[in-house]
Amino acid sequence: MVPGLSNNIPKRLIHDAVRFHGHLGPFLILGLKAGLFANMLLGKDYFRARAIVETEPVPPCSCFIDGIQIATGCTMGKANIELKKGSSLSVTFLKDGKRLELILKAEVLKTLKGVSSKEDAEQKALNLSERPIQEFFNINKWV
Repeated sequence: MVPGLSNNIPKRLIHDAVRFHGHLGPFLILGLKAGLFANMLLGKDYFRARAIVETEPVPPCSCFIDGIQIATGCTMGKANIELKKGSSLSVTFLKDGKRLELILKAEVLKTLKGVSSKEDAEQKALNLSERPIQEFFNINKWV
C-alpha cells in the first residue's frame, strides 16, 4: 500500500461516478484510482492540474477518462484533460512543474478487455476498488 492512501475508493465517490458515467465498470474504477492518487501526490486543483490520457478512444478503455474527470476535476469543458489515441492505457498528470505518469500494466489491460458481461464487469470493478494502485499501474513520478 502507498503510505497515506487508502486502497478503498469511498463508496459515495463510486456512486457519484456511476451516476455521471452511467454504469459501473473496471475502467471507471481505474480512472478514479489514478485520479485520487494524483490528488494525493500533486494536490487537487480544478484549474492548475492537467491530465493527458493515452488510450483507445472507444469503450471500455475510454471509460477511464470519466473516472479521471470525477476524481480530479480535470474536464473536457475546461480543456485541462486531453485524449491522445494509443493502444495501451496511460495518464500523465501535470501541476506546478510536477509530473506523475501512470501506465496500466499490459496483463491488467488484457484481463479487463476480456470481461464479457455486465455482472462480471461490476464484480471486477468492485474488486479493483479495494486493491492497491501499484497492482495495476507502473508509476513514474517527478515531483
